[in-house]
Amino acid sequence: MLDIAAELERALEAGHRVGVVTVAAVHGSAPRAVGSAMAVIDDGRVIGAISGGCVESEAHELALAALRGDGTRATTLGLSDEDALLAGLACGGHLTVVATVVQPADAPVREQLRLASEGRAAALDVVVADGSLSAPPRAAAAPAATELDGDVLRLRRAPAPRLVIVGAVDFSAALATAARPLGYRVTVVDARPAFATAERHPDAHEVIRAWPGEYLAATTIGPRDAICVLTHEERFDIPAIVAALSTEAAYVGAMGSRRTDARRRELLREAGVGEQALARLRSPIGIDVGAVTPAETAISIVAEIVADARAAQAPPRLSETAGPLHARDGARTS
Repeated sequence: MLDIAAELERALEAGHRVGVVTVAAVHGSAPRAVGSAMAVIDDGRVIGAISGGCVESEAHELALAALRGDGTRATTLGLSDEDALLAGLACGGHLTVVATVVQPADAPVREQLRLASEGRAAALDVVVADGSLSAPPRAAAAPAATELDGDVLRLRRAPAPRLVIVGAVDFSAALATAARPLGYRVTVVDARPAFATAERHPDAHEVIRAWPGEYLAATTIGPRDAICVLTHEERFDIPAIVAALSTEAAYVGAMGSRRTDARRRELLREAGVGEQALARLRSPIGIDVGAVTPAETAISIVAEIVADARAAQAPPRLSETAGPLHARDGARTS
């Protein structure tokens, strides 16, 4: 349920009741984890999914029944592996699910949904027997894995990893849009008031007007977080990268041509950055997917962030190759 918190909260804010079907347990093969949810708004709209499509119709009916106030709140959905293959489905297995109704007037539950939608720690408890939903006391809401504890499904979400985007430029809004669905809490920071606006970055969680180097030195950056420097201005780039490389960030990348990268690395050395720290810098930023537009470049960047986080084999990173970033005479661009 916490994985669709933003959509749920928007529906509740508009005054709608929502029937939510949440996975309480997985038996055998299934594509979604415990805590995954599908919701039906009282106007008929559907949010989320609990499988790869195998049992969505059953879940839909269960959510509608909950909204009507009838039907069983907890049940098992799914097919055996053999029956699933005969039916042409991608997976077998069973899901124990529980249906509940979320009301606009339920302030404690909505507060947890709001926190989850902002990428903050959040917690909800669902009683499987009757589908009742509550927000646990703060002492019981410490980050922990979502799990079925007896008859109570404890939904827990730890704070989301951060993505700090330095530079309110044309690429930053596209990167915020690409990164937010991946679960990042997105911050855009720039010292220029005309550029650092929420209107220009609708998918950022926050837009900060500050000198990026000072902001990065003062804010908390953890080992799951990423920092992308997109400014193309040395007065911003150098202090920001110096500060970024002194953090525990899992990923630090900087945009620019190979000439810009070479000059920037020399300036970073002059600023006291050692070779071991420089080796962490992904510059030029991104994976070579032939990106040209801001949206395509954002895909290139998030692909590299994900590849680093998963330690995955991927197409060559631009920081590990040579040659022009943008081919000429109609050839493929990078």
